[in-house]
Amino acid sequence: MNFLHTLGHAARNLAPIVIVVVVFQMFVLQTVPEGVLSMAIGLVIVVFGVALFLQGLEMGIFPIGKNLSNALARRGSLILLMAFGFTLGFATVIAEPALIAVAEQAETISEGHIQGFILRLIVALSVGAVVALGILRTVLGHPLHWYILTGYVLVVLVTFFAPEEIVGLAYDSGGVTTNIVTVPLVAALGLGLAASLAGRNPLRDGFGLVALAVMVPMITVQLYGIVVFAGADIDGPAPGAGDGAAMDTDTDLPGAGEERHFLSAMGMDLLLMLRDVAPIIGVIVVFQYFVLRKHIPYLPRVLFGFALVVFGLYAFVVGLKLGLFPIGESMAEQLIANDRFVWVYLFAFAIGFATTMAEPALIAIGQKAEEAAKGSLKGSAIRILVALGVAVGITIGVHRILSGDSIHLYIMAGYVLVIVLTILAPKDIVALAFDLGGVTTSEVTVPLVTALGIGLATHLEGRNVLIDGFGLIAFASIFPIVTVMLYAIAVDLYERLIRKDRRDTA
Repeated sequence: MNFLHTLGHAARNLAPIVIVVVVFQMFVLQTVPEGVLSMAIGLVIVVFGVALFLQGLEMGIFPIGKNLSNALARRGSLILLMAFGFTLGFATVIAEPALIAVAEQAETISEGHIQGFILRLIVALSVGAVVALGILRTVLGHPLHWYILTGYVLVVLVTFFAPEEIVGLAYDSGGVTTNIVTVPLVAALGLGLAASLAGRNPLRDGFGLVALAVMVPMITVQLYGIVVFAGADIDGPAPGAGDGAAMDTDTDLPGAGEERHFLSAMGMDLLLMLRDVAPIIGVIVVFQYFVLRKHIPYLPRVLFGFALVVFGLYAFVVGLKLGLFPIGESMAEQLIANDRFVWVYLFAFAIGFATTMAEPALIAIGQKAEEAAKGSLKGSAIRILVALGVAVGITIGVHRILSGDSIHLYIMAGYVLVIVLTILAPKDIVALAFDLGGVTTSEVTVPLVTALGIGLATHLEGRNVLIDGFGLIAFASIFPIVTVMLYAIAVDLYERLIRKDRRDTA
């Protein structure tokens, strides 16, 4: 029964995407896309993959992670806590499905200039380091906004010097680090620390780890791009431009003579998934047996949970290639072919709003924020604000692709606005606002939105897929921060005016 609940949860998360796509296909485009059957099968596989993955997390990874966090906190060792934070951040991000999807696309489109596994390694190391830093900040009681302001000033400076081929990808890499695996573990670690330390405010000190985990990969991936593209020949037509080659969505089933090769490829893919989950297993084994020196309780259940994680991750990636990637590219191609650019904007807005409202990580963070704020913030209001921010952000990102404008200008302007709002906003809301910017893109939203951007850049004349195809996830992460902070500033100003009126009439 628990798995059926998880399966329904995964289906509900996918439902908004299906509804938006079906409505646009039936009432706007009035056509049936090619390969619709394989797309439908891919979506079903995605649902089952996500359900298996979530079930495995609940059975194996989350309970062990929570027990380890509590045990290490009780020991009172800052070094151990930081080491655990680093390894936890690294292990969860290296296995993040959305990051795997983006990295694979980046490697294909860049024609090998960007190595997918190296990209994931850089992002995972960055997140591990920043989670350790966030733990130190919480223990020392430093204000988060100074870390945030310093970090985003560095982000803007690095963006100014980074090659345009890496900017969109770098921001997208930061946006997808905090997702289905990372957010629950990292958020629980931060809130648990704030609750256990005297003089800490859960709303002000408990949030912020997710925000830092989004920020630092943006810097390190851009530095990686500076090295990779230094002196590289990147002129000429975009990889895959105009022919759809950027999206590898070959779904042919094997014939009798290819069965052995097909089965071998499946086995290799499963081994790769096991490699992706291995760091999480390693973290748990090392800290459980060599640091705490305790046996893992309910070991068979935990092992079964890890097996579900591996098979769920494998099914998820297969479903992406069959379903979500082709849908994003197909919608982009059809809307452009019909010269319906207004509908491109509306599709981007609808996808952004609908999928974010159903995002499970956002629902979880909204509930935690409501509890931490003791009712002064409503989880439902937070979700609407964030969904509007994502919808506006993706729409602006689509406009940038359609207009051919430089992503440098948009990204730098967006984060300058964020820096200004960080200075003006009530300090209790800063950490939450940045965390909300990091949990807006789900495991099903990221591949579709990435495919939409790549599809637009592929089918628009004069666009470079590597330069113009990435970046939509970045905009989806920036603008929720803006909407939440603007709301907090407006509420704070309104309350000040009410207090002033009361004093004047007293």
